[in-house]
Amino acid sequence: MTPIQERLFELQDIKYADFQSNLTPTLSRERFIGVRTPELRALAKKLAAVRKIEEFMKELPHFYFEENQLHAFLIAEEKDFSVCLAELERFLPYIDNWATCDQLSPGVLKREPEKLLPYIKRWLDSSHIYTVRFGIGMLMRYFLDDRFEVNYAEQVAAIPSDRDYYISMMVAWYFATALAKQYDAILPFLEENKLDTWTHNKTIQKAVESYRILPERKAYLKTLKRPSH
Repeated sequence: MTPIQERLFELQDIKYADFQSNLTPTLSRERFIGVRTPELRALAKKLAAVRKIEEFMKELPHFYFEENQLHAFLIAEEKDFSVCLAELERFLPYIDNWATCDQLSPGVLKREPEKLLPYIKRWLDSSHIYTVRFGIGMLMRYFLDDRFEVNYAEQVAAIPSDRDYYISMMVAWYFATALAKQYDAILPFLEENKLDTWTHNKTIQKAVESYRILPERKAYLKTLKRPSH
């Protein structure tokens, strides 16, 4: 057992491991130690401060879910933009679940989001499920406000609909969020049936559940729902 694994087991909560396993059905129960997120973030801050992480960061793939979570939080602690991107590129192919993917959110990236665009394009074209999901997440986080361009939404809509459930869910999440922020530009994607039926209807469902979309718009979106086959 590595020193990092020993520390993680010192923080173990068996019931929480059971709970986390149920939320992450793509991983077997044995992959979960049971460490709560605040404790993982605190450990990441401590390890980053003393810079005793190089060996752990090279130990890919990790076995435990919490090791992947810790790795993601350590990347988030990186203050150098270029180093952060390099660490992302190295880690993304090893992400094997939605939770680690969605909680990987390095703050340094918001400083220079335009430099992300060529990386995002490559991530969207990846054959790896969670790399694609991460790329969509980056477009959703940094390119739905003043940096928004319709071609970004077109790139997301072009992702093959039969790739994977976790990609389709993220596409729906992207378009529902986009409807809240760029309604007029995004509405044609639904009116012109640019998404597959499942993703189209899931987008409408998530949009209708959103508190950021006006009631009259929600009423219209409901009329666009397509029959499932």
